[in-house]
Amino acid sequence: MKRKIIKIDESKCNGCGLCVSACAESAIQLVNGKAKLVSDIYCDGLGACLGECPQGAIDIEEREASSFDEEAVKKHLSKTSSKPISSHQHIGCPGMAAISFTKKPSNSESVKIDSELTQWPLQLHLVPPVAPYWDGADLLISADCVPFAYANFHSELLKGRKLIIACPKLDNTEPYLEKLTSIIKDNNIKSVTAVRMEVPCCGGITMIAQRAVQESGKNIPFKTIVISIHGEVLDK
Repeated sequence: MKRKIIKIDESKCNGCGLCVSACAESAIQLVNGKAKLVSDIYCDGLGACLGECPQGAIDIEEREASSFDEEAVKKHLSKTSSKPISSHQHIGCPGMAAISFTKKPSNSESVKIDSELTQWPLQLHLVPPVAPYWDGADLLISADCVPFAYANFHSELLKGRKLIIACPKLDNTEPYLEKLTSIIKDNNIKSVTAVRMEVPCCGGITMIAQRAVQESGKNIPFKTIVISIHGEVLDK
């Protein structure tokens, strides 16, 4: 059957091993200093490892491959991990694990918050490569889930910036690098901020944004902000 599965470019891989720890199924191992896909049946094709590769050596391709086998993954993890694997344990992308948590009740009264959005459209597939509002803009490239997780998104992150949103996990990201590079290269962009969730698969938004700045040939400030699933800023 044809399905999506990771592809590793050995010529780009420097053997850092970040993809190995990012793969919840242990489908990737270092062999002779290079990352290797152990078996097609261990790879779910969701690409949690993509955002962890600083070399851009990992991509998603669609090819003939055996189906992802969750039971085989459990057996594989039992052999490679010192901890027993529960039959109810989540297997797959960490970002898809079902998690429930409660918030402390707030005593503050409801206050109307104004939107800081100053342009449209927002989605990277839809935004124009050249537009008047890009001139002199501080660009905020945000993963789709961030505004829902981070309560102060408008007041602390979006205010004074122009926004582009994307999902490195679910979107067709093939055109993203070229388009984002074009936006930065062909407009007077003053700075770029990438904001992502803490889950590994969300790291792709940072990788795409950082490479777009590099490939634009411009020397502009770039920073990354990481938001936890509990709505806290983890890293700036």
